[in-house]
Amino acid sequence: MSDTLIIIPTYNESQNVGPIAEAVLDAVPDVNILFVDDNSPDGTGHLIDTLVQNDERIHVLHRKEKDGLGRAYIAGFKWALERDYELIFEMDADFSHNPKDIPAMRAASKTAGLVLGSRYIGGVRVINWPLHRLILSRGAGVYVKLVTGMPFLDPTGGYKCFHRCVLEAIHLDEIISNGYSFQVEMTHQAWRIGCRIVEVPIVFEERHSGTSKMCKKIIWEALWMVWKLLFRAKFKRTHTCPVPEDIETFRCCQTFLPAQPTAQ
Repeated sequence: MSDTLIIIPTYNESQNVGPIAEAVLDAVPDVNILFVDDNSPDGTGHLIDTLVQNDERIHVLHRKEKDGLGRAYIAGFKWALERDYELIFEMDADFSHNPKDIPAMRAASKTAGLVLGSRYIGGVRVINWPLHRLILSRGAGVYVKLVTGMPFLDPTGGYKCFHRCVLEAIHLDEIISNGYSFQVEMTHQAWRIGCRIVEVPIVFEERHSGTSKMCKKIIWEALWMVWKLLFRAKFKRTHTCPVPEDIETFRCCQTFLPAQPTAQ
């Protein structure tokens, strides 16, 4: 069994699931893929079932209804933690995240509990975005840093690699956000408990097909979520535990981490 799982949430991604699975397994043949499908009306789930039948490295978790990005990832994380995966990735189905970046992120995970695929290290690494989307993304990153204190260039990105011990140390049932602010909340939780977090440069490309899930509701959730995180942290803009030099030190220390506060 592979030690690495790539979690890919899907909703109406029938044009993408086959090609993205092929691209991931071509780039890193030794990983497993878990699609988390929210009962897509376009038949995405049935297409994934066919992929599962033809390749034992591909798995699927069918959910009854569309319930948001955050809940899909939480379900995927729990599925991974019930098995023996050591590295658990978040990845989009629409090719905005390049599977060829997985090896670099895995390499970085040797000394970090959480690896962030960053669009803004060494300049802007975004292709085919309209200017307003770029301004929104960069502005959101600055906003998150100012409010929470997290020192990352791209805290809102969705291309990530967690060590299982980090997910085990985070109280997943207390994660309250569900849209794109879910990415900020997960990184904030990992940062607050002293997880070593590194950013690896990636090239982000606008989706090849399908439609974006971005909407005003998701943007408003993100605007308010950072203040909820600051309140949860008792207005402290620093991490609560010393950051270890490597993942093994974090793994040894996680048993002694203070209990996380209950979600507000």
